[in-house]
Amino acid sequence: MDKLIITGGSRLKGDVKISGAKNSALPILAASLLADEPVTISNLPHLHDITTMLELLRQMGVDLTVDEKLSVEIDTRTIKSTVAPYELVKTMRASILVLGPLLAHYGHAEVSLPGGCAIGSRPVDLHIKGLEALGATIVLEEGFIRATCDGRLKGGRVFFDTVTVTGTENILMAAALAEGQSVIENAAREPEVVDLAEFLIAMGADISGHGTDTITVNGVPSLKSCHFLWLLTVLKPVPIW
Repeated sequence: MDKLIITGGSRLKGDVKISGAKNSALPILAASLLADEPVTISNLPHLHDITTMLELLRQMGVDLTVDEKLSVEIDTRTIKSTVAPYELVKTMRASILVLGPLLAHYGHAEVSLPGGCAIGSRPVDLHIKGLEALGATIVLEEGFIRATCDGRLKGGRVFFDTVTVTGTENILMAAALAEGQSVIENAAREPEVVDLAEFLIAMGADISGHGTDTITVNGVPSLKSCHFLWLLTVLKPVPIW
């Protein structure tokens, strides 16, 4: 097709349902693993990647209740496994986002090396170096990232040589439950990073600087319940409580 010919003259009218952004929803779903109480996330986009992330949480034993409007209540108190298997991770690179919250909350995580879209090489070394700066012990073996920590992660300075959105998100989630203060430098400034930070704050995290290249996180002992909703009128997520 070389061109589109549009004949105007008729006024457009009707309703269009606007859901939350996928790039924000995926890390927010992963961040629910940090909570000690059920959280509710409303107006999720109806996309395959969202379904995959929910299935990943479900395979870990997380209790999910999803309604017809794609609002999901997530209760991690039923979790039975901290392993993200290859069968799911290979289909979606964003699965790497469960690494930080699993490690921070449960002290252990095994996440298959990601596959997924053919955008190009996206090494996970920045995620690994960042978590190691917070006190994690990480080994790569048999196609898995195996991460452990002795008690809580420790606050520290994380500097990214290259700006990474998912790397920033993983470290931000891990730092939320780390003991002490963490500073993330050369952090990604994308809207999805800001949305994730606001979700964590709604659960009780102490975060400042999100939206800039330096994010400061004062770790807290635990995170609580919240209800997060994308408002259709302003196209941004807000905590309900």
